[in-house]
Amino acid sequence: MDWTALRVSLWLGVGTVVLLLPCGMWLGRLLAVREFPGKLLVEALVTLPLVLPPTVLGFYLLVTFGGRSPLGQAFEAVVGQSLAFSFQGLLLASAIANIPFVVQPIQRGFESIPADVRDAAACCGLTPWQRFLRIEVPLAWPGILTAAILTFAHTLGEFGVVLMVGGNLPGETRTLSVAIYDRMNAFDDRSAGVMAATLLVTAMATLTLTTSLSRRVVPRRG
Repeated sequence: MDWTALRVSLWLGVGTVVLLLPCGMWLGRLLAVREFPGKLLVEALVTLPLVLPPTVLGFYLLVTFGGRSPLGQAFEAVVGQSLAFSFQGLLLASAIANIPFVVQPIQRGFESIPADVRDAAACCGLTPWQRFLRIEVPLAWPGILTAAILTFAHTLGEFGVVLMVGGNLPGETRTLSVAIYDRMNAFDDRSAGVMAATLLVTAMATLTLTTSLSRRVVPRRG
């Protein structure tokens, strides 16, 4: 087991969840309760990372984060290092790749709340912020928790975007999925098998939890 790679993967997973969850809650609620021009386009953009091959998404992110791009140049001027092939760039790329895994479950969670619940809360004199914190978030909590679990698990197993944007720097951007690739290239089947089993168990636990949480949302929608 490559414990350093596991540590990088865990930090990347936690960081991605922390970075994405507030934005995902805002956007998921917006898509659930509001109608506005261009909504279909926004939903299509949210879904895009699901259908793009990871190498294609990784290529465009690498170009965006590279030293010749405005973002890459600005980051290097402030921080003093390249955004591409750094943990910061890897974290940002992971957040972009995981947008649908955060927004879609949260959107479904907020959609499960009947409109009359929001109306009743407004009639009771609650402000929009109070309605959001006291009424909507507790009711949409299964969707929010599902989003966090899916994002964390998907980040642990992501390979294409990680390798394209982060490279393979030990202790900084080498994640568990990249370490498996390295071990297979070195014909170290045993180490690769142990790490692959770790990701397999994580995936199974994730599916079990998300299925259980989804069943809690569905009855409310009915």
